Amino acid sequence: MTMGHPTEPMPPLTGIAATSLGVAWLRAAESDRADRLFDDPYARRFVAAAAPSPPLPSAPSASPDFYELMAGQVAVRTRFLDDALLRAAADHPRAQVVLLACGMDARTFRLPWPTGTRVFELDLAETLAFKNAVLTAQGAVASCQRTTVAADLREDWPTALAGAGWQLRLPTLWLAEGIWYALAAEAADLLLQRITTLSAPGSLLAFDHNEDSDLLRAARAAISPELVALWRGGPSQEPGSWLLRHGWRPTVHDIAAVATQYGRPVPAPFRPGQRGRARGWLVTAQRG
Repeated sequence: MTMGHPTEPMPPLTGIAATSLGVAWLRAAESDRADRLFDDPYARRFVAAAAPSPPLPSAPSASPDFYELMAGQVAVRTRFLDDALLRAAADHPRAQVVLLACGMDARTFRLPWPTGTRVFELDLAETLAFKNAVLTAQGAVASCQRTTVAADLREDWPTALAGAGWQLRLPTLWLAEGIWYALAAEAADLLLQRITTLSAPGSLLAFDHNEDSDLLRAARAAISPELVALWRGGPSQEPGSWLLRHGWRPTVHDIAAVATQYGRPVPAPFRPGQRGRARGWLVTAQRG
């Protein structure tokens, strides 16, 4: 089989789904670095399928503000969440993992999951169709049992997840990457309540979150004015207090500290002393 672009034209992704291509763009650039924090061989393919000409540059230049401000944050959060999921999966034989609003996340294919791991990728039907077409064209083979679930987080996604074979009685490793700030506080609470209700003892929730700032708004605007409007702010409390209120035991890391741990400069929007600095967090939480 010849591997390359999908044979049929891909419908464009719009709205919040389109942001997953921006993240893929940044992951592709990180993967090109000699000192990369992770390797995502599929990220470049997703971007190329969305806009095959011109190809994705090795160092994005079309929107330097976006690249400069967001590349570090996406690289650090991706590596942190990779590590958190793999540690938890090693401790939970035959774990079930749920990637909420998975977008172009290729963890199902690029991470060395323990034998018996089952990963559920949940997102909008059009997002999954785009992603699956690209992966099929590449002959991609999942490193675990993969199940896709077409569902909207604003609707009855738990029923769709259960219908796909997810089991309530087993601990679940939940990933909510790049989600919370696209939700209003009430919607964030509802999503966390649903996750909590579905989480057997021993379940893990891993995610990133950060405050908004003038710098981050400028980064989004450099890509599309639509992205500025998509920001809703997320939880009304800091992550630790918010999770405790919902019955989780959180461990909260400042993104600046994690970046330093990985030998990277603190991402620009989160640097101490930076004008317009925002606070950013990387979080894991256990369900007792």
